[in-house]
Amino acid sequence: MSIHPAFELVRDESIAEINSQAQLFRHKKTGAEVLSLVNDDENKVFGVTLKTPPDDSTGIAHILEHSVLCGSRKYPVKKPFVELLKGSMHTFLNAMTFPDKTAYPVASANLKDFYNLVDVYLDAVFFPLLTEDTFAQEGWHYELDSLDAPLVYKGVVFNEMKGVFSSPDSVMHDQTQRALYPDTIYGLSSGGDPKDIPALTYEQFKRFHTKFYHPSNARVVFSGDDAPEKRLEILDEVFSQFDAAPVDADIALQPRWNAPRQVSGAYAGTVDAEKRRDGMASVNWMIDPPSGREETLSHGLLSYLLAGNAAAPLRKKLTESGIGESMLGGGISTWLRQPMAGFGLKGIDPADAEKVEKLVLDTLAELAETGFSDEQREAALNTFEFHLREQNTGGQPRGMSYMFTALGSWLHGGDPLEPLTFEAALTALKEKAGQGHFEKEIRRLFLDNTHRITSKIEADPELGAREKRQEDDKLAAVRAGMDDAALKATIAQTEKLKALQEEVDKPEDLAKIPTLTLGDLDRSIRTLPTDESNLHGARLMHHDLPTLGILYLDLGFDLKVLEPALLPYLPLFGRALLQTGTSKEDFVSLTQRIGRTTGGISQHRSLATRLDNDETAAWFFLSGKSVPAKFGDMLDIMGEVLLDARLDNKERIRQMALEEKAGFEARMIPAGNSIVDTRLKAGLTEASWAAEQLGGVSYLNFLRDLVKRIDSDWAGVEATFRRIRDVLFNRKGMVVNLTADASLFTETRGVLASFVEGLPQSDAVTHDWGFAAEPKSEGLVIPAQVNYVGKGANLKALGYEASAASAVVLRFLNTTYLWDKVRVQGGAYGGSSRFDLSSGNFSFLSYRDPNLLKTLDVYDGAAKALRAGIGETDLTRSIIGVIGDADRPEFVDSKGYSAMWRILTGTTDAIRQQRRDEILGASQKDFSALADALDVLAEKGHVVVLGGETAIKAANDQRPGLMEVSKVM
Repeated sequence: MSIHPAFELVRDESIAEINSQAQLFRHKKTGAEVLSLVNDDENKVFGVTLKTPPDDSTGIAHILEHSVLCGSRKYPVKKPFVELLKGSMHTFLNAMTFPDKTAYPVASANLKDFYNLVDVYLDAVFFPLLTEDTFAQEGWHYELDSLDAPLVYKGVVFNEMKGVFSSPDSVMHDQTQRALYPDTIYGLSSGGDPKDIPALTYEQFKRFHTKFYHPSNARVVFSGDDAPEKRLEILDEVFSQFDAAPVDADIALQPRWNAPRQVSGAYAGTVDAEKRRDGMASVNWMIDPPSGREETLSHGLLSYLLAGNAAAPLRKKLTESGIGESMLGGGISTWLRQPMAGFGLKGIDPADAEKVEKLVLDTLAELAETGFSDEQREAALNTFEFHLREQNTGGQPRGMSYMFTALGSWLHGGDPLEPLTFEAALTALKEKAGQGHFEKEIRRLFLDNTHRITSKIEADPELGAREKRQEDDKLAAVRAGMDDAALKATIAQTEKLKALQEEVDKPEDLAKIPTLTLGDLDRSIRTLPTDESNLHGARLMHHDLPTLGILYLDLGFDLKVLEPALLPYLPLFGRALLQTGTSKEDFVSLTQRIGRTTGGISQHRSLATRLDNDETAAWFFLSGKSVPAKFGDMLDIMGEVLLDARLDNKERIRQMALEEKAGFEARMIPAGNSIVDTRLKAGLTEASWAAEQLGGVSYLNFLRDLVKRIDSDWAGVEATFRRIRDVLFNRKGMVVNLTADASLFTETRGVLASFVEGLPQSDAVTHDWGFAAEPKSEGLVIPAQVNYVGKGANLKALGYEASAASAVVLRFLNTTYLWDKVRVQGGAYGGSSRFDLSSGNFSFLSYRDPNLLKTLDVYDGAAKALRAGIGETDLTRSIIGVIGDADRPEFVDSKGYSAMWRILTGTTDAIRQQRRDEILGASQKDFSALADALDVLAEKGHVVVLGGETAIKAANDQRPGLMEVSKVM
């Protein structure tokens, strides 16, 4: 390979662990550093990362991250980022702010599209427009609609962070990190504290970009099968426009303490006077920066040994103590220059915080003294090695994982290549593991480490109202300081910003954004191989795919054999299979055996409306992965947990129920839009009703009752679990889904057949779950400063003839009308619509929304926006974006699962091709058809809002009878 003359080649090494040629370059003129990873991954990744240490908690780096994507020199439109969301085949497109850096990664499997994304992002990062109006919109501004209207704060980041600080877990993390690093940037809120955000000025904002957004402060990563020479050519076109400008962005080290400290605080929440469980407490340490890959890997392994699964000794001690409901923290986080470690409990009586501290420290001391067993170490090492070799990064492109792994040390002047290796480090740790290495690390990192803080928080029922009064008083004081001219100027500025937000970009400017054409898209679907046969009464599906020597197995059981009253038990039942042990071994030993012999065994449920008959596809899956030599061992384990799990383990099941409840409550605010969506659709179709029983507000209420019934009627609870097992696990009607290449399938078919033959068999009877569509409008009250606003209906029931082209209409609706009205003008963090073609369920949703009725009015105006028409460019871009979603690359295990699920839901390849043709042929008539349906939804749809009591009450006062109100938290 020829090297671009503008770059100096610093390193050139082959990294076998990631099958990549790694080349580290330095741009001669500016000093920008570039890590170029050349491999055979079609999912190409680019990312530019800058050190962005803030001076305060105004959220300056976060606001800038939003703002640079709102127009640039080459692309002077209001939202080039949204145009890319709408009309590219991206597999990743986002930006993220960390305490010490800001990253801008993109990914695409289409080469032309990839280069388009890189081009737009480079111009956005280094040549953004950064107008004062953009700062006001994305950061904060005063809004005043009239002389007699209240003065309020508005801004996307301002409201986003209000949502963040409504989450007790976020409050706890923020308090702990600030207290642990008080003398460094890690003692600040990089996302922005809503109390501090209004102190940020436009001038400070501009200076921050000028200082830190420079190639001299940039670290760039490319990964994939694109031409490495082209990478450097693209970068030099941008970097050569700058001169070297050394940036003072080093992250100072926090000086160590010589004695532990404590910190306490509060969050806005309710208190149960009868039995307080609103507290959290954790013991936390600052760790010295790791010296290399071996130490980093050691940190991860030690964290896993201590708390990586339910059987890990520290996690087990904490969760079985009875002090709290679920574990908090879980080990060493390496995102910061000086890593942070923490272990604790949530759902405690605040008075028991010292008990948590004592339990953590005593357990660590005991483990340092007695050590880990051979089985524990072997399980941890095997689990880590399996995942390191498999390189399955889930929904994230592999190249992004490489990027953030390299940045850990690279950002602070370290080696970016060594973190991408693991063979030597893993070998060394295997040798040290049995020689007391991890026990010594417990002493060094925790017991002898005096830079420790015990952090606790508890609910304060008055805090939310108190903070609202403080904000209102602050705004009242600002308004009182304004004379008539200043008030009129603020009104004028409010009107100006709203007018700018309403403006349409010039067609000639929009045309500058690079895009694919419809001719660049494949007209045909991608198919997957599936061979079906009968295996002792079970339905065997085999997918002949290259799996690098790993077998992926899914065992599926039809949930329709269960009575509807049993459904809410399933999440806990699934956990109990793997976390209660068997008659042969306790759950600690079982967990270790799974870790030693497999790549993991998991359980989950999948629900959907079938395409061929509108019935519900509802399945329970037990999934596992292993190498061929261990496949028989994995089947033995799966058989034991299916048929012999200790469903009589009362104490373990009680603890899991408490963990489930605490986990759901912790997700309530961060995942508020999903909670609303699930609740909205529960009254529309059977599959959606079942999903809400298994993971919605109904499930939370069920858990709260179950926790009590475990003590008052354990015999009844145990009998229910046993009934589920007896009825559900039947090889007649069971699905056995195996993803592996043909040779592995041939090698293991015999042992698989013997396993299936050993499972129970009986005639299965499916149940009518008795679902009747009964949608209702609800206001679900939680202690939050923001709302999650939903409105929906079943469009099929309203007469809409669904077409896959509806996905194109939604793409346009989400990236234009809803983006502009809910996010840009309304100040919410997000607004979207969702439509399930199979069921006909449609929903509008908002996320971290300061509004409620205004947002509902926006939803009701969607039909009019669709009838306004769509230009050819927007239509093409929307089609491209939908096809990009359909063609998103999958890892091999996901391919096998997807092929099976399509069969179980009646989604044939012929239907998939028909859908693709409808998408590619989308036209204005599809927009008009959905507009007609949304007119009916505006009139007949129902509303679900998750939000603060004040906002929900005010909405009901203005529109009596809008929602039936209930308190969720």
